[in-house]
Amino acid sequence: MATIIRDRGIKDRPALEGVAAAERALELLTCFRTGDKALSLAELAERTGLVKSTIMRLAISLERYNLLVRLHDGRYQLGSGVVRLGTIYQESTDLEQHVMPVLAKLAAETQETATFYVRHGDVRLCLFRVNSSNSLRLDVAPGTQRPMDQAGSAQLLRLFADWPDTNPDLPPLPIYTAGATTPHVASSSVPIIGHGNRLVGALSLAGPEARLTERRGAEVALRLLRSGLELCRALGGDAEAIYRIPIAHAT
Repeated sequence: MATIIRDRGIKDRPALEGVAAAERALELLTCFRTGDKALSLAELAERTGLVKSTIMRLAISLERYNLLVRLHDGRYQLGSGVVRLGTIYQESTDLEQHVMPVLAKLAAETQETATFYVRHGDVRLCLFRVNSSNSLRLDVAPGTQRPMDQAGSAQLLRLFADWPDTNPDLPPLPIYTAGATTPHVASSSVPIIGHGNRLVGALSLAGPEARLTERRGAEVALRLLRSGLELCRALGGDAEAIYRIPIAHAT
């Protein structure tokens, strides 16, 4: 009969559960959406499913940490503490200082909108963007949430989610799609790999399909690949095998 011997020096880790009050407070903060300036108590209750008395108690605690502000008309808006946390996050990753110059250069070279997407749960989030100088263009504001559909950036965020622990079949890059999210809008995308060869996000060019045709996408492909590889290197990633372009062409 086999005997299981347990190391007495190592205690079993107890099953941990979240704190309900903390989860309700976070639910209150995260119910705000892009474009919201202030929400009434009734709107907060509708979005969160929490009763108004609970929301008011949570709001008092959140106000103490400047995460929520109660306006004179009784509505609520996010406080400066949220901005502070966002700033700390960006500074801790140094992501913006690497991404924005690449986006600016890419948008200037191609005259199309350059964007950087990350996955946020079941959606992709536009974290940074530089708009095209053309009057007819795709405007995507930072913070905009887009579906995880068949757009190139969404495909890449799914495909490389567990990279390099898994080895999916790699498609030719960049991935060009048209009308996947918005009718008559096309995009071309590459993955961005950082330290430890982990996925950081997706770099995309987007514009009207009438201008950013599949042929035009092929013409700007090398610029996009070069920009993506430059960003991967800056973030500590080795993406040459993924991008499948000669080093001489990528430098």
